Amino acid sequence: MAIKYICRHCNTVLGTIDSSVITEAQLGFHSLTPAERRDIIAYDLSGEVTVRVTCEYCNEALAYHPELSLISNPLQ
Repeated sequence: MAIKYICRHCNTVLGTIDSSVITEAQLGFHSLTPAERRDIIAYDLSGEVTVRVTCEYCNEALAYHPELSLISNPLQ
């Protein structure tokens, strides 16, 4: 199972974990609510998992310009 972390704002690939022995509990997914899981984690038919998070650059930009959060794709 490959787990790819992508920034939800700029679509930058932040990293990939390629391991069949890592569990969702080790990644902290078990602590998410069902709504958070649907928003953050996507599964495809080949078994790859995509986790959409916010990178440091986008986090900083949104902190300095909170009005950007009102736009659907502010940093693309």
